Amino acid sequence: MDFSLRKIFRDLLCLVLVFFLLFAASGGEAGMIREEYVEYRQKDAILEGFVCYDETMEGIRPGIIVVHEWTGINEYILERCRMLAEFGYVAFAADIYGKGVRPQAREEASRQASIYRGDRKLMRDRVNAALGEIRKHPMTDTSRIATIGYCFGGGVALEHARSGADILGAVSFHGNLDTPDPGDAKNIRASILVLHGAADPVVPMDQVDAFRQEMDGAGVDWQLVMYGGAVHSFTNPSSGTSYDPRADMRSWEAMMLFFEEIFE
Repeated sequence: MDFSLRKIFRDLLCLVLVFFLLFAASGGEAGMIREEYVEYRQKDAILEGFVCYDETMEGIRPGIIVVHEWTGINEYILERCRMLAEFGYVAFAADIYGKGVRPQAREEASRQASIYRGDRKLMRDRVNAALGEIRKHPMTDTSRIATIGYCFGGGVALEHARSGADILGAVSFHGNLDTPDPGDAKNIRASILVLHGAADPVVPMDQVDAFRQEMDGAGVDWQLVMYGGAVHSFTNPSSGTSYDPRADMRSWEAMMLFFEEIFE
């Protein structure tokens, strides 16, 4: 892609990003995007995900699993799914916590996230249940699936890759990079993209360095993009002063270019 086309692409991404975030704040409904909640299971646990896609497009298209922050599936994650649907993907919001578990207070969100961070097998099983569900969708090209996640969900996306899941890519937005057993990186079949705030106090540089060694040691195809001055939750407007619109736009563009590469 030459410079002029890349600039047009970047401007379009920025406009769409701003449109969707403002549209969500206004309570509007996106047109031509079909969406529905989907109940599914992981063993005895009842989960409730959310799927959307552009119903005006014909044929199958890549599927993107979107993993929520520590507050569970909320309007922010639904809007990210709608944005992906607008760009021609089947987007599926994975429910890691379970149907109806949508923490409102920080203490409850921390408790819920700790359950799965303390049990990586359960975390992987929950996101793999979402993989099974998106594969069932008639509009999904089952040979082209990726997993992305925000904050807590970014760590889940990486654990999904470490589980050996049959996905083409995993993208972490300001997510945790640690794992109990770095040797699991040998299972990774996907390309990895980490989008990280250079000033993130939650995921410090020693964790970043350990992640780099883990990926290199396993020979993984990985990328790390750091955004100067950005902290944790830099993509979420509701995070207040943590939100960084420039890093948000740049990280979204990086993800879209990553998808262009892995789904070619």
